[in-house]
Amino acid sequence: MLRPTGVHHVAIIASDYARSRHFYTEVLGLQVVHEHYRAERQSHKLDLQLPDGTQVELFSFPNPPPRPSYPEACGLRHLALRVADMEASVAALVAHGVAVEPVRVDPFTGALFTFFADPDGLPIELVGPATSAMPR
Repeated sequence: MLRPTGVHHVAIIASDYARSRHFYTEVLGLQVVHEHYRAERQSHKLDLQLPDGTQVELFSFPNPPPRPSYPEACGLRHLALRVADMEASVAALVAHGVAVEPVRVDPFTGALFTFFADPDGLPIELVGPATSAMPR
């Protein structure tokens, strides 16, 4: 039986590399680990890291097809990021002009959560502790 020990990375393809690079580094605050331009593929590859070591690979390719989101398509649904302070995290996103859905409580776990989208419409979820000061 396979026994994974964690998630190493999630790969995302961006339609506008500069716009998405800014979003993931300046808005979400992910740390740049490596950045490469692959001329033979006309593609950027940016390795980003969260504090727990999980990585996000941000790619760009010429003319990628749009991601079907609504109605939701089969496959990977969204990227979920854990936060310690939901209220402060939502405020930081809003300060950057990011539209954030209302914060809700997961009926199964009691955790706070909300969704927003990256520049290409990729759904991103924030998951916070149920003990946050956000109103329920």
